[in-house]
Amino acid sequence: MKKEAKIIGLTGTNGAGKGEAAAFFKKKGYVYFSLSDLLREELQKKGKQVTRDNLIEIGNNLRKKFSPDILAKRVMKKIKGRAVIDSIRNPGEIEYLKKQKNFILLSLDAPVELRYERVKKRGRDESATTLQEFIEKEANEMTKQEKRQQLQNCMKLVDYSVINDGTLENLHKKLEKLL
Repeated sequence: MKKEAKIIGLTGTNGAGKGEAAAFFKKKGYVYFSLSDLLREELQKKGKQVTRDNLIEIGNNLRKKFSPDILAKRVMKKIKGRAVIDSIRNPGEIEYLKKQKNFILLSLDAPVELRYERVKKRGRDESATTLQEFIEKEANEMTKQEKRQQLQNCMKLVDYSVINDGTLENLHKKLEKLL
């Protein structure tokens, strides 16, 4: 990275390895935050089940009610030093985070079949039981609507991109090169 990243943001497709990248940066001394964790907290407050569909819905509802950057604003209130922020899914979040000192945005992606296999192994409720459902669910995250998820647009705004189509060791080597 050209400058010392105080805050590393992670965006990318489902199952691409954002969580693994976050774990890598945690080992390097970054404190972990996830915008999805903010959404999980909201769902728990409302007594709703934590499913992928519910996470998407509540995130979009918060963006509509407040602003597209609401999750970024909320997470920045918690950050005191070096941090890695996972699950960035809206350009408004990126716009806000890029105003922070020494922010770097990294995207992760991988072939859809490989991501689907990874997601199945995670054991979370992903609301997709087939590859086709997984692809259709992902289309819901690729909108161009200001107050919804816009993964494709987010991935166009990154400072660095990583294709995670190999082993975990291979991913770590790619991330190490960025540092």
